[in-house]
Amino acid sequence: MIITIPFILQLLVRLCVQVEILEPAIKGTLNVLHSCKKNPLMRRVVLTSSSSTVRVREHFNPNHSIDESYWSSEELCERLQLWYCLSKVLAEKTAWKFCKENGIDLVTVLPSFVIGPSLPPDLCSTASDVLGLFKGQVDKFQWHGRMGYVHIDDVALCHILVFETKAATGRYLCSSSVVDNNELASILSARYPSFHIPNRFVELGRPYYELDTSKVRGLGFNFKTIEEMFDDCVASLLEQGRLSTNTTA
Repeated sequence: MIITIPFILQLLVRLCVQVEILEPAIKGTLNVLHSCKKNPLMRRVVLTSSSSTVRVREHFNPNHSIDESYWSSEELCERLQLWYCLSKVLAEKTAWKFCKENGIDLVTVLPSFVIGPSLPPDLCSTASDVLGLFKGQVDKFQWHGRMGYVHIDDVALCHILVFETKAATGRYLCSSSVVDNNELASILSARYPSFHIPNRFVELGRPYYELDTSKVRGLGFNFKTIEEMFDDCVASLLEQGRLSTNTTA
């Protein structure tokens, strides 16, 4: 067997990813669940997962929305080096296995791209990408392609709902609207004309899909709109001084 330099580099990358991303995600999830198991009064565990655990797939049927029965392809995540998505898939599957073996009542919430006010002093990558969008710096944001969006308040309320609703079971997608970058740019540029939001993005050829959130809506849940979530996001960025109506690209 001949071992080439590219093969060695690929192996090193996989090892680094395993140590830096995948392993902490899995071990962190197990650590929390081990602690939960020790509590005799525990009623239910609600785990925050991600919509990325269902939407990374080889084939999409445009006539059928993606629901909670779907799982992202681990092989495709590896091939495309989507390590965040892979870490979420492996962590959630690990949680389901552990809870089944230990008799824990687990419910998982799968949020899409979270938008809204930012509380931490340092912006997370999501909020940073949105800030760049409003400044006309779209190098990062343009790679999002078609994406589901959800207000951060709805994510929190969804967790509370599935915890308190005895009949809740399994996985719950948590997403308001699914739009592509150009649809989003059209909405936002019309709503916030003083910012440097681009009119168009580079077409990435991403597959069309919708997210079926009928399961959580069946519990009486209603999501905030794209406009509401970005209104709150912009207000937060303005208040923090990260954004101004005089911002230039």
